[in-house]
Parts: sequence; C-alpha cells; structure tokens
Amino acid sequence: MNSVFTIVVILIVLLIVVYNKLSKRIDLLEKQIADLSKKTIVSTLEEPEETNITNQPIRTFNEKIAFQNVKTSTEEFEEPAQQKDWLTPVFDFLKQNALTIIGIFTLVLGIGYFVKYAIDKNWIGETSRAGIGFITGIAIVGIGHFLRKNYLAFSSIIMGGGISVLYFTTTIAFREYHIFSQNTGFLITCLITIASIAMSYYYKSEILIIFSLFGGFLAPLMISTGQSNYLFLFTYLSVLNVGMLTIAYLKQWKSIGWISFIFASIYLFFWTTENPESTAIPFYVITYLIFYAFALQNYFKQNLLQQFDILMLILINFSAVAGLVYIFNEMQLFPASVFAVIFAGINTIGWYREHKKKDFGINYSVFTSIIISLITLAFALELKTHLITSIWAIEATVLLYIWKKTDRRVFKIFFYILFPLVIISQMLTWTKYLDADSLAIIFNPVFATSLVVIGSCFVNLMLLKKDSDEEKSELEFYENAFKILCFAVIYFSVLFEILYHISGEGLVFIFIIGFLFTIYYIFILILLGKKLSISKSFQTGMIYLFLLFLFLHILTSQVATEIISKKIGSYFFLVHLFYVPLFIYLILKIIPKSEFIKVHISFWAISLIIVLSFSFELYRSYILINAYKTDEIYTLQNHFSMLYLPIIWAVLACLFIYFGLKKDLPELNKIGFVLLGIMIFKLYAYDVWQMDNVSRIIAFIILGIILLLSSFMFQRLKNLIKNLVDKKEQTPQENL
Repeated sequence: MNSVFTIVVILIVLLIVVYNKLSKRIDLLEKQIADLSKKTIVSTLEEPEETNITNQPIRTFNEKIAFQNVKTSTEEFEEPAQQKDWLTPVFDFLKQNALTIIGIFTLVLGIGYFVKYAIDKNWIGETSRAGIGFITGIAIVGIGHFLRKNYLAFSSIIMGGGISVLYFTTTIAFREYHIFSQNTGFLITCLITIASIAMSYYYKSEILIIFSLFGGFLAPLMISTGQSNYLFLFTYLSVLNVGMLTIAYLKQWKSIGWISFIFASIYLFFWTTENPESTAIPFYVITYLIFYAFALQNYFKQNLLQQFDILMLILINFSAVAGLVYIFNEMQLFPASVFAVIFAGINTIGWYREHKKKDFGINYSVFTSIIISLITLAFALELKTHLITSIWAIEATVLLYIWKKTDRRVFKIFFYILFPLVIISQMLTWTKYLDADSLAIIFNPVFATSLVVIGSCFVNLMLLKKDSDEEKSELEFYENAFKILCFAVIYFSVLFEILYHISGEGLVFIFIIGFLFTIYYIFILILLGKKLSISKSFQTGMIYLFLLFLFLHILTSQVATEIISKKIGSYFFLVHLFYVPLFIYLILKIIPKSEFIKVHISFWAISLIIVLSFSFELYRSYILINAYKTDEIYTLQNHFSMLYLPIIWAVLACLFIYFGLKKDLPELNKIGFVLLGIMIFKLYAYDVWQMDNVSRIIAFIILGIILLLSSFMFQRLKNLIKNLVDKKEQTPQENL
C-alpha cells in the first residue's frame, strides 16, 4: 500500500512539473510571435516615402517633435496602469496557476485520505500518525525548495501546501490525540509561522507569506481549548502584525497588510463584544498604530496616498474609535470621545506636513476630512448618540468626499455599500422611541444620533450637487434614489422626535401637527430646489405631493369639533391655518416659474384645493362662532351647507371664470363653469327642498344677484377684449 501511494504521489508531481514546462514553452513561443509581429510593424513604418529632398530636414524635425509627443502621450496613458490595484495580479496569478493550486489541494487531500485509511486499518498508532503528517509536510516543503529556481510560483504553492499539512497535523495531534499540551502545540504553530515567514522573505514569495499569515492567524483557533486567554492571544497577534508590517515595508506587499487587518479586527471585535474589559484598550491602540503606519508607507516613501492607503486610513481610524468607545461605554469610564480627539491629533501631523509644504492636493484633503470627521464624531459622542449609526454616517460622508476628490471607484463602491447600512442602523435607532420613558427635547441620544445622520445627509447632498452634467446623466437613477433616501431620513428623524413629545395629546392634535410638519417640510424642499440640485420633474412631483397633503389636512381636520368639546384651546384653530401662507406663496411665486403649470390637470388640482380651503375653513369658522355645544354642530352644518356653501361656490366660480378670461387661461374658464354647474345642480336638486321659505327666498335672491353681476362683468370684459383686438388689427394699417 505504501509503495502504491508513493508511486501516485510521484506521478502527480511529475505531471505538474511537465505541465509547467509545457506552459513555459508555450509562453516563450507566444513571446517570440509577438516580437516578430512588432518587427513587421516597425519595418512597415520605416519604409521610405518619395519626398522632396528640400523638405527632408523639416520632415525629420517634425518627426522628432511627433515622436516626443507620442512618447509623452504614451507615458501619460500608461501611468494609471502602474497604479492598478493589488487585486489584479492576484487574479492573474489564480488564472495562470489554477491547475497547480488544484493539484496541491488534491495532493493534500490524498495524503489525508491515506492517513485516514491507515487509521481505519489500525496500521499506525496516534503518535505515528502525527509523525507521518509532520514528515509529509516537511517533505512537501523540501520539494518546493528544490523547485524554487525554475518554478518560483509553482514552488510557492507547493511549499504553502506543505505548511498547511504541518498546521493541520499540529491541530489534530493536539485536539484529537492529545499527544502534547496546549503550550507545546502553540509553540509548534509559532515555529511553523516564523519559519514560513522567513522562507517567504528569503524566496521573495508573496503567495507563500499569504499561506503563512493564514496559518499564523488561524493557529490560536487550532490549539484553542475554549478557555479565553486574551492577554496571551493578542500579545501573539501584535507580534505577528509587527512582523507583517516589517515585511510589507521591505517588500511592498499590500495584500498581507489587508489580510492581517481583517483577521486582527475580527479577533478584537469578538473580544470586545464578548467580554469588554480595560485589558483590550492597549491592544486597540497598538493595532491602530501598526495599521496606521502600514497605510502611510507610500506616503513617507513617495509622498503619495494611493486609493487603498486612503481606505485603510478611514477604516483603521473609525474601527479603532468604535471598539474603544464601546469598551468605555460598557465600563462607564471617562468620556469615550477622548479617543476620537487623540486620533484626530495624530492625523493632524500629516495635515500640518501638507499645509507647511503648501500642497493642497489629495493628501491634504484626506487628512482634513478625517480630522473633521473625528472631531464631529467626538461632539456626537458627547451628545450620547448611538455609536454605530454615528460612526457609519460620518464614515460614509468621508468616503463620498474622497470619491469626489480622487474619482476612485473603490470609494464609490464602499460608499454605496455603507450608506444603506446607515439607513438600516438609523431605523433601528428610531425604535428606541418606543422603549424610552422620558427623553429630553432635542438633547437626547436618539435625536442626537438623528442629527448626526441629518448632517451627514446634508453634506452628501452638497457633494453630489457638484457632479458634472455627464456624471449626473450616467448616475441619474442612483442619485435620485439617494436624494429620496436622504430626504426621507431627515423627514422621519424630525417627525418621530415631534411625535414622541406630543404623544400625550389627543389624536386630532397629533394629526394636525404631523400634517403641518409634512407640509412645511415639502415646501422647504420645493423652495430650496435649485440649491439641492433638484430637477424640474422632481420638483413637479413634490408640488403634487404638497397638494396631496394639503387635501388630506383640509379634509380630515376635526379642529372645530375638538375646540367646541374643550379638548384643545381655541388658539389651535390659527395653528391649523398655518398652511395658508405657504399655499398662497406657492401659487404666486413658485408655480408660475415651474413646469407644474404646463400640464392642464395642474389647474384642476390647485382649484380643488382653493375650493376645499374656502369651503371648509369658512364652515369651521361658522361652527366656532355659532356653536357652544357639540350637539349643535349637526344643525349648523346642514344650515351652512344649504345656505352659505352655494354662495361660496358661486363666488369662486365667478372668480375662476374672470381670471380665466383676463389671463387667457381656458382651463380656469372650464373649472369655473363646472363649479357653477355643480353648485346649481346641488341647489335645485337638494338644497331648495330642505330650506324653509325665508331661507329659500334669500338664497335665490343672492344667487340671482351674483349671476346677474357676473354676466354683466363678463360682457364688459368680453367687449374690452374685443376692442383691444380691433385696435391691434388697425395699428398696422395706420402705420402704412
């Protein structure tokens, strides 16, 4: 059985070696073909053309200029390619070495199945099993070592597979077989990690050190017994991160820094949430300094912050603040905002460095935005805001700002990922109103958090306003959706705060205040349309929404009934009428300049609100003047409906027709005649038969007078218009 297994392993290794040789040979042939193609193109370009000899020096000079221009443009074109992100070579490597990776994975599985088979047959004992695993792992590492000169990538994967075998063997020997103690197992995993890191540095292999880092960070889990020894664990992780930082600095391997950051953050946050204690604070600070230094490597070497360096700066600042503030809040220590201020002070060093050089480019903008965000976060934390919502809101704004400053896609992606999380977190924050017993007005944790999110939304809207016309056309749907989300967050944040503090009042009081706030909020958005870069079609939609809430407010308000029943004060009727100035301003100032008026239905919508407003508000005034008890309301309502409502409608109908003729707006004429027809139909079909003789006489007389005056007025207006038209027709003839 052993010989068969040995033959299979040798065959697999030979197949992989042959495959790599063939692959290299194919690559060489492709390169030769590419060189031949280039030579053919160059020879074609260098063919002499028949030109005048006298023009030869000029042509040569022009060719030199053209060549220099081409070289310059080529360099400018190729410059971004040198700064492509570190993920591209990783994906290229995976595509080119897929078979190799599958091969080593298959080999490790084969060894595992063989060991399992041998165990099932009781061929070897527990100690022997572990020994075979260690020997196999070392052997695979040795094979990778001997292949490193000619097959660098292949040997790195082989050695990574061998290191994986050593890690898993140590884990099984400790957990399953209990061959050695936890301390011994941890020492072995540390030695494997140190050896693999040393080999990766010696062989200059980024792939190998990735294997080593995965093993190094997973080692504590492999030999864990379930008992928490965080002090020992994070001392080990800090040493591992320092080693990572050193190699990343020497070799410029960005991938290992990000892998370390992800693992370290997971360990820290798990420790913080499970057992928040002061012991974690130094490790948060150490981790912050390590990865802050990692993010600034290119900055100190080349005075350049690349896109992933900026992203690391943002993540490490806000993740460190989140963890430390959470610990301080749970342990009720001194103000947690101190760490946001300290980290802002650390970033001030970079800001001062750029300011001193008078360099106000991307580096300056990044440091400035981080400092402002951290200071803002410190104030937010002092107001006892909810931690995660505040941090995510400010972080999203920083990402949006840097995206607009650098035009890097990675910040756009992270912004679009993070902002929905801000919305979800804010919605969870609003649910705190349900459990809160007594919150202060405005200065409470829930609304303070909402203020942070509102501020973030305002800044986001201002940043989006600066988009070019081309960007707006490409991202119009997403930008409009984002604006709607921002407007909705601001609206509900203020609305819920208002509703919480008036929740002890009656339903009529709550509904009136809610409708009035909604009407004022929509009006402000319409008024600030240009400053918020709201499109005309979007503004038209908001005007319709404004009229809809006016319709609901006027139609459903029971303010008169509540005042008569002494449930609210009489002053509240004036509060109920606060919508009137907005409606008048909208008709006189905003609607004439908008696209809303271009659609015929808009005249009908406005006219409907005007008719309802006059009808209901005069009715409520009549009720409040004449009713002293709720029992009298029904009688007064019938009297007003039969006697005064037709008069009101007749007057309004006449006004509509008058302004329709004066402003040459046919739709207003139609509205006036329709309203007049409804009024006459109501009067003759219903009201007349419900009136007494005196009321009937008064109604007919007043209505007749109104109709006669209206007819006289229309005739005069018609004659005036006819005279004006005649004068215009006569003027050209007189000039002739």
